[in-house]
Amino acid sequence: MSRARRRSIGHNRRMRSRSLFTALACAAGLGAAGALPAHAGASGAHSVGTHEQVAWVRSAATRFVTAELAGDGTGACDVLDASLRATEHHRTCAQRWDARLAKLLREPGGRAQLRTQKRAIATAAVVVHGGVASIELPTPLMGGANRFVWSENCWMLDG
Repeated sequence: MSRARRRSIGHNRRMRSRSLFTALACAAGLGAAGALPAHAGASGAHSVGTHEQVAWVRSAATRFVTAELAGDGTGACDVLDASLRATEHHRTCAQRWDARLAKLLREPGGRAQLRTQKRAIATAAVVVHGGVASIELPTPLMGGANRFVWSENCWMLDG
């Protein structure tokens, strides 16, 4: 073998630059592939809206579920849109929600479902279009769609 062929890659300029380029390209590809899923999962991969809007919707959903876990009808009502807070059949929103939450928390698995829902909020996709937003959770926050409306200068759950 000739002396040129026996040199190490570090001593052969053409091989050194080619190897360096290949190593950098592979590292960049692996780094980019590894970074995308981590970022996507951490920030709610398919969220639409400004960072502040998405964070505010998640905050409202978290406050609602936290109030439910505590059996706090007044706290739950604080997150509801005005149309849902109205008195019905001589019962205030807080009275209706206190009764509803007492029943829910007595049911087997009720509290566990709320805890699961609360954990899911942090990474759930949020979609904001104008004054309406939704959050994708495994179960609905209230019997129907997880719909929020921009009302009273904050995001309020509209059912």
